[in-house]
Amino acid sequence: MKQEDVQPNNVTFVVLLKACASLAALEQGKQLHFDIIKRGFQSDVIVGNTLVDMYAKCGCTDDARELFNNMSERNVVSWSAMIAGYAQNGLGKEALALYEQMKQEDVQPNNVTFVVLLKACASLAALEQGKQLHSDIISRGFQSDVIVGSTLVDMYAKCGCTDDARELFNNMSERNVVSWSAMIAGYAQNGLGKEALALYEQMKQEGVQPDIVTFTCVLSACASLAALEQGKQLHFDIIKRGFQSDVIVGSSLVDMYGKCGCIEDARELFNSMSKRDVVSWSAMIAGYAQNGLGKEALALYEQMKQEGVQPNNITFTCILSACAHSRLVDEGRYVFDSMCKDHDVTPTKEHYVCMVDLLARAGYWADAELFINKMPIEPDSLVWMTLLGAARNHGHVEIGRRAFDLVVKLDPKNAAPYVLLSNIYAAAGRKDELAKIRNEMKDAGVKKLPGCSWIEVDKQVHAFVVGDATHPQSKEILAELDRLAGLMKEAGYIPDLSFVLDDVEDEEKEKALCKHSEKLAIAFGLISTPPGTTIRIKKNLRMCGDCHNATKIISKIVRREIIVLDANRSHHFKDGFCSCRDYW
Repeated sequence: MKQEDVQPNNVTFVVLLKACASLAALEQGKQLHFDIIKRGFQSDVIVGNTLVDMYAKCGCTDDARELFNNMSERNVVSWSAMIAGYAQNGLGKEALALYEQMKQEDVQPNNVTFVVLLKACASLAALEQGKQLHSDIISRGFQSDVIVGSTLVDMYAKCGCTDDARELFNNMSERNVVSWSAMIAGYAQNGLGKEALALYEQMKQEGVQPDIVTFTCVLSACASLAALEQGKQLHFDIIKRGFQSDVIVGSSLVDMYGKCGCIEDARELFNSMSKRDVVSWSAMIAGYAQNGLGKEALALYEQMKQEGVQPNNITFTCILSACAHSRLVDEGRYVFDSMCKDHDVTPTKEHYVCMVDLLARAGYWADAELFINKMPIEPDSLVWMTLLGAARNHGHVEIGRRAFDLVVKLDPKNAAPYVLLSNIYAAAGRKDELAKIRNEMKDAGVKKLPGCSWIEVDKQVHAFVVGDATHPQSKEILAELDRLAGLMKEAGYIPDLSFVLDDVEDEEKEKALCKHSEKLAIAFGLISTPPGTTIRIKKNLRMCGDCHNATKIISKIVRREIIVLDANRSHHFKDGFCSCRDYW
């Protein structure tokens, strides 16, 4: 156009700036900015707004703000563009502060303003500011706007207020696929996979067509529950609607199959993807990590690099986790060192936690503590919890106590460190220390998170908590457990009473162990599915040592594969053995 000497106008510059923003083409955007000044369009408010947007979308929020401050005329679009720029670049506090300035200057916000502000609140989990925005939305009459309403649902859910989000969702005068997806995502993100799947079924019944975002959210819910049958049904729906070639959906399917313990299905799907990005590769590596296949994860990581795909921080978290669960200490060290040296990725808290896990889990105590002391960031409670967990696995009392003291100092309301240290004392036979830590736990007013296990039977998800007697088939489940208990003792099973922390008689401890949530779920699976069927269970906590030993024996007695996906990894029990080789 320039070569043919056609003079651009303000519309030309607006659409070109949008093109630069979509490509994050900063240098071309700067050249356009120069041309705009040269041709006298810098005072055009629409052009100025689009320049602010371009700089912000290229990550240059300081440049965007300088331009915004120097605009001779600003309107609500100008303010919304700058607020959006802050929100999109993870600067939620700055976005909210600018909104306060906007109100002081008596500029009336529009629906776009509220949408970007709510997203800023969601990213910060800033519930109180979100509630104030909700009040402003009502007072300005935007509560019936479907986009604003959907973003409100998302904000409340991301702040952990799923009940408030659902009430808002139920009361929306108009709902579209974005509204439904926001509520489904809210349930999935807050560990309420069962509710997410139920809402998806309701969505279909009301004739709302799911989109890519919906499928991604529902697949995440299936993965969180190990609801394989519903995941497979979703896979069918995805193919039927023509989304199977979408890289985001494909990556979510790989993730779902991997987290359900179907690693071969995940790899077959990964291999068949017509397009793969770093998310796809990371999802497959994460699947191998989840299932304790460290060498396979490393091989795929090498293939990824050979194909020219640059690993990101999530990839490194997955590969380091895979090394930790497979005792690949030297390999993990090499990967960690190569992050900065070869890939220009700065280690984050998650990477440091993985390295502490790698070293401590393998019994390299001196190396683990030295690594923590040399970390360039201050160790948080998760670092010390990781060390405490490894101390529990190895029965290392002194290190466990040191790690416990540091966790409690940083996170005093967390019950997990008390439970872990109690396990260490119980296993070591230190009754006095065990009694003391129980009293400390009571004095601190913290309560242990109850163990919960989920099992899918006939596309229905059933949940069990420890000691549960509320299931409609509770009598049959307990009868099956009694039957199994006799057979297990004949096979040499001896209950490990150290995993019961209550101060009761041994007989009561045995009864308590028998009613751990995964055992209840296994018994229900045995009475509800045909012989030979694989039993697949998801648990919210780490599987205790007694349940691990018991499940190995049960798998041999009933001649079934039992897959338990706990908070740490997937355990595949078959013929009396577990895929983790007792290293989890």
